[in-house]
Amino acid sequence: MKSAKNILQPEHKALKTAVLVLDDCNTLSFAAAVDPMRAANRLADRHAFDWEYVTATGAPATLTSGLQVPGIPLSRLDSCELLIVVAGFQLARHATPSLLNGLRRLAASGTTLAGIDGGPWLLAEAGLLDGHSATTHWEDLENFASRFPDVDVKQDRYVVSEARLTSGGATPAIEMMLHIIGARHTAGFASRVAGLFLYDGPQDPARPQSRLGSHKHNALTAKAHALMEAALEEPMPLVEIARTLGTSPRSLQQQFRLRLNTTPQDHYLQLRLAEARRLVTDTEMPLMDVALATGFTSQSSFARAFRTAHGSSARDLRQDRVRPTHH
Repeated sequence: MKSAKNILQPEHKALKTAVLVLDDCNTLSFAAAVDPMRAANRLADRHAFDWEYVTATGAPATLTSGLQVPGIPLSRLDSCELLIVVAGFQLARHATPSLLNGLRRLAASGTTLAGIDGGPWLLAEAGLLDGHSATTHWEDLENFASRFPDVDVKQDRYVVSEARLTSGGATPAIEMMLHIIGARHTAGFASRVAGLFLYDGPQDPARPQSRLGSHKHNALTAKAHALMEAALEEPMPLVEIARTLGTSPRSLQQQFRLRLNTTPQDHYLQLRLAEARRLVTDTEMPLMDVALATGFTSQSSFARAFRTAHGSSARDLRQDRVRPTHH
């Protein structure tokens, strides 16, 4: 069996992903897998993810909403770095020898496997969660633990166990996808992706699942974010932000870590670099002026930070924008 590549490390290449969609999964769980990838591609202005849809037999999968998702049959999926299994009801019907063998084949090739909602059940039925920690939808945790005694069942919202990721329901699945995005493209970038959903950022995966599934908005981090956005050209020191908000720098650090899994400094830097990318791609502003407009006092520090965040230099990105394409 080939060892799985660690997909949870900084990487600018697109993650080759397949989404296995099964009949009777719900639309929200499907969207929770796909929309964070789409949003990451849009925000990065490049392919952070390349994905394709896969179904059990090649026939379109019909979701509980009636939406149909076409895809290639699992038997024709030769390889991918990440396979996301999205399932809902009728799990016993879906756990055919053909499907379970397909999952085992991909696991043996080194694919990282992720399960959403009912997806962990199918991974466990294939024996692919034995010896791993895992979770599933909160309604099914007790039955899941009884049926699969070799799986270390957690009540966490999502669980990462080496090359296995599992989540219970749609909202924890978003958190799981944001975890992948954060690991590959910085926590600050993941928090910006979360912002596209008007979502207040990844939660602690070890927080017990709740039937309500709701998250209180953190007023402190939201106000700090607003202060940062208003002062990109002359970044405010952390001490000044904390004083303006009537808190201590340490408390601000703790809240950013708890809510957004990042630091205020990195969050601020990512905001500045996102604005820098916009100015590089959407305006003709000289690059030195872009650096000054986003709080960098030297061209060299701007160039290093920009390349680290976006995988290419500002100059190359601007040239790529104007270079004609040939088909």
